[in-house]
This record gives sequence, C-alpha cells and structure tokens, in this order.
Amino acid sequence: MTALTRDQVRISRRIALVLRHRPDAAGLTLDANGWVPVGDLLAALEISRDQLDAVVEHNDKSRFAIARRDDGADWIRASQGHSRRVAVDLDLPPADPPPVLYHGTPRINLASIMSEGLRSRSRHHVHLSVDVPTALVVGRRRSADVAVLRVAAGEMAAAGHVFHLSANRVWLTTEVPSRYLLPERTNP
Repeated sequence: MTALTRDQVRISRRIALVLRHRPDAAGLTLDANGWVPVGDLLAALEISRDQLDAVVEHNDKSRFAIARRDDGADWIRASQGHSRRVAVDLDLPPADPPPVLYHGTPRINLASIMSEGLRSRSRHHVHLSVDVPTALVVGRRRSADVAVLRVAAGEMAAAGHVFHLSANRVWLTTEVPSRYLLPERTNP
C-alpha cells in the first residue's frame, strides 16, 4: 500500500474529524449509520473526488468506507472511532472474536487500566487488534512508551460480552473488565 503524502494525511485528518467527531463543524448531518453523501463531504471540505479517493485507497487502516446506494449516489462513513457525541449505529452484527486480542496504550495508563479495565470513555467502543504489532502501532499514536495488553476475548464472549468486527478489521466492544487483561511481554 502506498503511504499517504503530507497533504493526504491532512485531508484524512479533516475527514476523520468530520465523520467521527464533528459533522456539524462542516455543516453535515450523518444518517443513523454514520453515512453522508460523498458530494456533500466534498463540498463541505472543498476537496476533489480524486483527493478523497486517494485518501480512502491509500489509508493504511482503511478508516473510511464508500458505498454506492441504489440511486447510484456514493456515500461515505468512518469505519469506527466515533465520539459518543455523534449518534451513530454502525449496524455491525455481533461476531465471535478470536480467543485473544490485543490493546496498545501509553505505558503510563497501564496501572489504571489494570485496576479499572478498558472503557470506551468518549468513544462508542474499545478498539482491539488481532496482533501485537498492530497494537503497538495503535499505542504509539499517543506515546513512544507503549504497553500492550492481552485480552481474553474468547473468555469474555463466553461470559456474554458482545464483540463486533468493523469493516477495517478492528474488533470493538463496550468495555474490557480488568480480569480479562494481562500485560503482554513485548520488545518494542
């Protein structure tokens, strides 16, 4: 996959801000499932369709999805990561997770998380990764000193916790109680 240019990263961040956190800041209204017409987004952000397509295609985490509706119009949404202030139902069915998932976080948060568990806080869901390298990348977005937690996802599911798998392969759940967490030994 081709890396985004500096300008494309800037555009991607603007799109994420609007689709995940502040659609109102761009004068947009998302539908119940987080979708907005592509044409409306292009006009609001004053970007071209070619710029949008490049950002969507080359985004390393597939943060955005585009779908064509029955009327032929293209719509776009963020795959996940919405703030609680944005009322959206991604309409993801429950899914059986693998036995183990991972969560990367700044090491400074480790004691608190091991005591209180993982909570979605200002987001709709806790985001979990399928492997340690991905969890490290996610954790490094906030700090160079990262801890990776092993999540006993299979045990959680057996105990009744619900998981969803987003379009870009991120596992989502509302919380992870501390009893299902174990620090993973890593050599970052």
